[in-house]
Amino acid sequence: MSLSDLIASRRRPLVMGVVNVTPDSFSDGGERYEHSLAIEHALQLAELGAEIIDVGGESTRPAGATYGEGARRVDADEEIARVVPVIEGVRRSNTTVEISIDTMKSTVAEAAIAAGATIVNDVSAARHDERILEVAARSHVPYVLMHGHDPRDIRPLEEHRYTDVVADVLRFLRERIAIARAAGIEVAIADVGIGFAKGARENIALLREHRRFDELDVPMLVGASRKAFIGGLLGGVPPKERVIGTLAAHAVAALNGASIVRVHDVAETLQFFTVFEALVAPVPVR
Repeated sequence: MSLSDLIASRRRPLVMGVVNVTPDSFSDGGERYEHSLAIEHALQLAELGAEIIDVGGESTRPAGATYGEGARRVDADEEIARVVPVIEGVRRSNTTVEISIDTMKSTVAEAAIAAGATIVNDVSAARHDERILEVAARSHVPYVLMHGHDPRDIRPLEEHRYTDVVADVLRFLRERIAIARAAGIEVAIADVGIGFAKGARENIALLREHRRFDELDVPMLVGASRKAFIGGLLGGVPPKERVIGTLAAHAVAALNGASIVRVHDVAETLQFFTVFEALVAPVPVR
């Protein structure tokens, strides 16, 4: 079943589980840096029911700035060494789960696809490395492009100004989707970039008005999991205590058309959406 068919078959968003093979991710940096632990975690997420496993080897640490404070740049060889063994390990045990490679680099995407990845998730929307579009197109895999992360732009959050954040993000995504399609991308997926170059006010507006992105006519991915604006709304709680707030954010995203949610807490999210699905699209209860 293709990813498009998988999206169409669900009355709820697909759940993308996060596997960070990094020492410095904002939420769980270093916890599963060893390959064996990352593979075990990924397989557990798939067993729980996550339809997509998102494997990343470089932290962007979204903290409001376009390139999050404290994130260390990783060269392609190091990134490949982090993610490829994990993808290969997952594929040896699970041949059906979708595996997304979270990278901005074409060489990493290429190596990951060869190892078994089936989606490219590029937070830079090909502004970091345009060749990544060629790699995804040639491999006939879906390509996720996100607003807000440009490693060349190191302005602090307060210097990012939006006349209308929803209109601005919509315009950007429309332009990048056109570029992706011109490069041969068959399935484009867009992400508004919650937490990237945006403060709480902008993040809330994007979730409240997410239905406006329907006009792009592509699946929409939302990644609000454990983000700083949720911690702020809850009085400053740390990332691991933001699960319930994350569920609220993703519920609003789902009601406003999101096709995929990217999460750290897969079990809780799937439990939540089991009830959500029954309530918003009733099914027989046994």
